[in-house]
Amino acid sequence: MIENIDSLFKQISHGVYVIGVSDGEHQNAFTAAWVMQVSFNPPLLAISINPGHYSYQLLQAGGVCTVNVLGRDQYAIAGHFGRSVQDKMAGFQWQKGKTGAPVLSDSLAYFDCQVSHYTDAGDHKIAVCKVIDAARFNEGSPLLYNQTGDMDGSSELY
Repeated sequence: MIENIDSLFKQISHGVYVIGVSDGEHQNAFTAAWVMQVSFNPPLLAISINPGHYSYQLLQAGGVCTVNVLGRDQYAIAGHFGRSVQDKMAGFQWQKGKTGAPVLSDSLAYFDCQVSHYTDAGDHKIAVCKVIDAARFNEGSPLLYNQTGDMDGSSELY
């Protein structure tokens, strides 16, 4: 076993995002840190998602999602969407993306995506998504994963 693997993985810099998903009828959102650009042409993002979560079912059924970039001052939003609560999306302002997926109006920027394909990745699935639309909403610096401490409880998972 590698000693302090949780703190070492936090040295890999990546942002914190709210991923909005929809199956056309139902919507949900969740916090994710494992998101990255994987292609310029076409523009593709890869999102890591736990296949045991409700959001994964919606993503598979609808094939669309948004990647909403959180700002440094939006730690509480990251925490909210990282929990399983009833009516998680209430109390936030949402727009409908071109794909029909929910866009968080308070985010710094968003990417509206259509799933291209999935691949297995240990205890998660990777959704490779084509960016259909994107825009900046607000100015600011993005929230980085290493700024969230152990908000997600990941230190217990290694």
